[in-house]
Amino acid sequence: MLDRLKVRAITLDLDDTLWPIWPIIARAEKALQEWLRHRAPRTADWMADDLQRHRLREQITRERPQDKHQLSALRTELIRRALLLCGEPAELAVPAYEVFFEARQQVELFEDALPALEFLAARYPLVALSNGNADIQKVGLGRFFKASFSAEALGVGKPEAAIFHAGAQAAGAAPEQVLHIGDDAGLDVLGALACGMQTVWVNRGDHPWPHAEQPHETVSQLHELTELLR
Repeated sequence: MLDRLKVRAITLDLDDTLWPIWPIIARAEKALQEWLRHRAPRTADWMADDLQRHRLREQITRERPQDKHQLSALRTELIRRALLLCGEPAELAVPAYEVFFEARQQVELFEDALPALEFLAARYPLVALSNGNADIQKVGLGRFFKASFSAEALGVGKPEAAIFHAGAQAAGAAPEQVLHIGDDAGLDVLGALACGMQTVWVNRGDHPWPHAEQPHETVSQLHELTELLR
């Protein structure tokens, strides 16, 4: 069980913990499509085919395993190659990605997220840890966080220890004094447990726990977490 008296700092996942990620990605894809439609219509048509777009993304990922955490670079390369395949200007890849990236920052928080952030930030230093590329300043949540680390910036992501250690250090706490909160059983919970942190699994979908090692607590809503820490 969670020992709240040991908690001196909190590290927090972003995607699917504070907001649902796939509606955001879908809207960003749509914004990209609309931008391309006026500047590279053949590429827009090609990118509209989910299957061939995913196949190209998988090909690029296989070719560039060293860039597995570089989400921005991988998507920019995807757009560049699609433009080349369609005989349209490859130099459009960078501005096209910027359209996608800006739309990706337009998040819609879960209803419980903002009250939870206000509660937590008033009591603990908060550090964001994400394998995604959301920018806490651009999404409007920077005021709650002491620091933020992404796999893209560090070159290493959850569940690897380095990102959790970076979060603890930024918060000014030892790993055993940190509570990590996230929705992914393997990346968030097992990764943090391996570093000696306490963990809370945010299980919004009532999924069964898939591992032998257990989180310290499981919640379905973040208001349950705030009650645990009062």
